[in-house]
Amino acid sequence: MDFRKLLLVDDEEGVRRFLGLSLMDLGYEVKTASNGREALAVFEEFQPNIVFTDIKMPVMDGIELLRIIKEKSPDTEVVMITGHGDLDLAIESLKFDASDFITKPINNDVLEVSLERARERFTMKCALREHTENLERLVEEKTSRIVELERQNAACQVVNGLSSALESASREVETGSGLFNELPCLVSIHNRYLEIVAHNTLFEERLGNHVGDNSFDIYSDRTSPGNACPVQRTFQTGKGQRSRETFLGKDGEEIPVTVYTAPIPNKDGEIELVLDISVDMSEVTRLKDELFATRYKYQRLFDEAPCYITVQDADLAIVEANRLFKRDFGEVEGHFCFEAYKHRSEPCEGCLVDKTLLDGEARQRETVVTTLSGERKHMLVQSAPLHDASGRVIQAMELSTDITEIRRLQDHLTSLGIMLGSMSHGVKGMLTSLDGGIYRLESGLKKGDAERVDAATKTLKAMIGRVKKMVLDILYYAKSRELETEAVDAAAFLRETAAVGAAKAASAGVEFVEDVPEGLGEIKADTAALSAALVNFLENGVDACEGRGADGGGRLSLSARREGDNLVVTIADNGMGMDRETREKIFTLFFSSKGKRGTGIGLFISNQTIEQHGGAIAVDSAPHKGTTFTITLPRGPAR
Repeated sequence: MDFRKLLLVDDEEGVRRFLGLSLMDLGYEVKTASNGREALAVFEEFQPNIVFTDIKMPVMDGIELLRIIKEKSPDTEVVMITGHGDLDLAIESLKFDASDFITKPINNDVLEVSLERARERFTMKCALREHTENLERLVEEKTSRIVELERQNAACQVVNGLSSALESASREVETGSGLFNELPCLVSIHNRYLEIVAHNTLFEERLGNHVGDNSFDIYSDRTSPGNACPVQRTFQTGKGQRSRETFLGKDGEEIPVTVYTAPIPNKDGEIELVLDISVDMSEVTRLKDELFATRYKYQRLFDEAPCYITVQDADLAIVEANRLFKRDFGEVEGHFCFEAYKHRSEPCEGCLVDKTLLDGEARQRETVVTTLSGERKHMLVQSAPLHDASGRVIQAMELSTDITEIRRLQDHLTSLGIMLGSMSHGVKGMLTSLDGGIYRLESGLKKGDAERVDAATKTLKAMIGRVKKMVLDILYYAKSRELETEAVDAAAFLRETAAVGAAKAASAGVEFVEDVPEGLGEIKADTAALSAALVNFLENGVDACEGRGADGGGRLSLSARREGDNLVVTIADNGMGMDRETREKIFTLFFSSKGKRGTGIGLFISNQTIEQHGGAIAVDSAPHKGTTFTITLPRGPAR
C-alpha cells in the first residue's frame, strides 16, 4: 500500500508552496487545496493517506473538513496546522480524532516527527484491520467445520435410532404385541428370501395367516419373484418403496392399499429384513365418496336456494354466485359486486360486505336492484363472514331475498294511510258543509221558506255525492276493483292532457312541444286516473328543466304514435337527467330525487295506474342529458 500520498490544505499560497516543497523533499506525493470545499473534491479523486490542513480558512474551516473526512475515511490521518492563537481550536480538533497538530512557523524537525507519527498510526490501523479480517475468516471456517461435524454426528444418531426402532418394530410384530398391533394398518415383516416371517393382528384378520408364505402371495397381480413386489424392490435397491397395490383378502376379495416399505439392516449394515406397512384405501375411498356427496349436496343447496347468493373477496370481487344470481345478472365471477349487482363504477356507500370483512359482523339492509331483463326488485340483503382454518375473515357471503311482493303490499297500505290522512281533512270540511245544509233546511222548514229549503236540499245532495265519491275512492285503495274505463278518442284525450302540462311549462319558462297526430284511434281508459298519471310525468319534466327557463333552453315534449294495436306516448325533457341507480328506484314509494320538494308518491302511483291499464313504462336517461319516458298502452286495460 502506498503510504506517501498527502493532501495539503491552506488558504495562504506561500505556505502551500514552501511547505509543499518540504513535504516532496521528504518523499511524499503532494496535492494542495486553498479551502475545505476544494480539499473535499481533491480528496475524493486523490484518496490521500495523510491530510495537513490549516484550521482557519474561508469557505470551510479545518475543523469541519476534519469531521467530514473522518466520516468518509476513518483511517485517514489528519494533522492540524495552527497559529499560536488557535491552540484551543487545535485541541478541540482532537475530539474529532485528529492525529496531531503543529504550529506556525513550521519547523522541519517537528514536521518529520508529526509525519512519522501519522504514518505509524495509519500503518497500525491497516495491520489491525487485516488481522481482524483474518480472524473473522478463521472463525467462520472453524464454525462451518464444527456445524458440519455436528450434522454428521446427528445423521449417525438418526440412522442408529432408526435401525433400533425398526428392530424393535420387528420384534413387536413377531411377538404380536406393542404399537404395531394397535395401528389401523396391515403390518408385516419379510426376510431376504422373500418370505413373510411375521404380521400384526389386523393383517391376519383381513388377509389370513401368511407366516411362511412368499411375500408376493398376498398381492392379486404378483405371481412369482420375477414380477417384483415392493418388498423385493426394497431388497434390490436398499431403499424404501411407496406404491399403490392390491391385496387379496381372506375371502378372495381385492383390497386396494398404499404400501410403504422400509429396510431393516443388521449390525453390519446389510439389509436383513423389510418392514411393510400398508394402508387400506377402501375407507379413504369411502370418505372421498362421502365428501364428494356432501359437496354436491351443499352445491345443490347453494344453487337451488330461492335467493341471490354471492361469495366476495376482500376486493369486493365475486368469487362465486349461485344459479339464480347468474340467471338474472349473467356470468359475474371475477366482476365487482357493485358493477354486476348495482351497475355502479365504485363501491356502494355503506357496503355491507365491506363492513363485514372489516369486523366479521353480519349485517342486513334493504335495496332495489334491476335484473338484466329490466325487472326491478326490492331485496333484503344480508352479509355474513367466511373464516379460514385460523378463524381469520377471508371472504363474505351476501344473500339477497326478493321482498317485492311484501313491499308492494306495504306500499299499498302506506299509500292508503296517506290517502286516508289527506281525506280526513276533506271529510271534516264536508261534514261542516252538511251541518250548514241541515241548519239551512231546518230554518227553511220552520219559516216555510221554500227557496231556502230548495237551496239547502241541493247543498245536501252535493255533499252526499262528494261523500259517496270519497268512500268509493277509499274502497279503490282498500281493495282491487276494475277501472271505470270508457272508449275515448286517443288524440283528443292526449291533447287535453298536454294542455295541462303546457300551462305549467309556460309558467316555468320551459318550451313545450306537442306532437299528437290525428288518426290514433280510440283507447279504453279510466280518463281521470290515466290523465293524472300522464300529467305527473309532464310536471316532473318541467321540474327537471328548472333553472334553465326559455333562455336556458329548457324543453319538454309530448308525442304519440300507433304501433300495431298499441298506443305509444313519449314524454321527453332535456333537464338534469338521472344515473342508472336513480332510474331503477324512481317508481319506488317515497323515493324522490327532488329532495324536500318531492314526496316520492307521484311516480309510484303513476306507475301503478299504467300497469292497471295493462301498459308498461321504459325510461331512458343520463345525467345532464335529459329523460325520456316511453309509455306503451294497449287498446284496452288488463283485466
